[in-house]
Amino acid sequence: MTFEQDLNKIFKAYDVRGIVPDQLNAGQVFAIGAAFARFVKGTENASRVAVGYDMRESSKVLKKAFIAGVHLEGCEVVEIGLASTDLLYFTSGKLNMPGVMITASHNPAKYNGLKFCASMARPIGQETGLENIKAAAAEILGQYGSEDMAQKIAADKGGEEKNMIEDFVQHVHGFVEIAKLKHFKVVADTANGMGGLIAPAIFKGLPVDLEILYPELDGTFPNHPASPIEPENLVDLQKEVLATGADVGLAFDGDADRVFLIDDKGVPLSGSATTAIVAKFMLETHPGATVLYNCICSKAVPEIVAEMGGKSVRTRVGHSFIKGEMARTGAVFGGEHSGHYYFLDNFKADSGIIAAIVVLGVLSKAGIPLSELRVPYERYADSGEINTEVKDVREVLAGIKETYSAQGATIDELDGLTVDSGSWWFNLRPSNTEPLLRLNVEAKDEAALEVHVNRVRDQIKDMSR
Repeated sequence: MTFEQDLNKIFKAYDVRGIVPDQLNAGQVFAIGAAFARFVKGTENASRVAVGYDMRESSKVLKKAFIAGVHLEGCEVVEIGLASTDLLYFTSGKLNMPGVMITASHNPAKYNGLKFCASMARPIGQETGLENIKAAAAEILGQYGSEDMAQKIAADKGGEEKNMIEDFVQHVHGFVEIAKLKHFKVVADTANGMGGLIAPAIFKGLPVDLEILYPELDGTFPNHPASPIEPENLVDLQKEVLATGADVGLAFDGDADRVFLIDDKGVPLSGSATTAIVAKFMLETHPGATVLYNCICSKAVPEIVAEMGGKSVRTRVGHSFIKGEMARTGAVFGGEHSGHYYFLDNFKADSGIIAAIVVLGVLSKAGIPLSELRVPYERYADSGEINTEVKDVREVLAGIKETYSAQGATIDELDGLTVDSGSWWFNLRPSNTEPLLRLNVEAKDEAALEVHVNRVRDQIKDMSR
């Protein structure tokens, strides 16, 4: 197997992910570090790279290997230490340098990875540099033996250390009128991830009584997976919100760039509902602005944007696409169903903690609980993501497209397959890594939703036999 074939397993559409050390090891990360430095030197004449890492057991080792690779190409490194991914993006913007975060986000403990950005937190994805970095990494792996790479990693002295947390706190606070925040009881489930470092720093000094579930930074995730999009991972937070009479619950993923909200009655908000709430706030402060939403978000999002006099633009799923669209359209905000929220004034990058503090600002102004505030933003019933394993992804997608085209439904293929039948719609997207189709359905009410979900799922299964 060639070096390039090995790297094909870990280079994804937006980042690098793999099981350590079977798929992702220090030698590969050394080569990726050198390849990244070579790329940013060539594309933006960069001479420094910011590096952060999460609490996973393998992160320190991989961070050291990456830095040694960057140094091999003659670039300096600014180390920001343990960090959330949105802190790394902020650092890239604030210091105007490319950056890399060592993290596997919400993936299980055996995984690790790297998230990349160019200076000013500009995205680097498959179509904007990752393929070049992969090719260069394969070349570098062919030039150095494993023993030689190990010696270079061991001898590396690391980079300049810089604490960016206080700057980040001031930046986050700038999104709301801190003096007008009312007192809130907030429970945050950080799932032993990086939210345990970031949330206390952000809420310190604010009129917030903060309680954190599982605050210890522990990359083995001893309590539950750090993946808040899965309902079972919200159960502990829901119970604690109800037990303590909290106003809001916040569920962060492992690298704390995503957040899901729980209301005062212990009921989760969808990413679409939070997107709509934040979009309305942003349009109040930026009248007539553009708001982005991905193709899985509720139809309520563009409806609310239109009612506020704003312009909505529908996008593909994924941060590199959304950040690119923000640059193209000048959008003030963008939201995804998966809990990613992007802000123009955050270098177009996503931040769960900024979204959270914006919602507290909205609640302060509204003077009503989140369980009441949410109601106008939730106009339809949605299924959430339903995964189905299929034999042939392309064949099933083609069959579903043909079926609904014959019925006169509106079809688009912006990202996967979206079928709109007027009173209900669905999106069907293939997984990047598995033989799965991901189904999201929205209908006018729960009864109609159940009917349509069952119908589409049956069609998928029939076409996969």
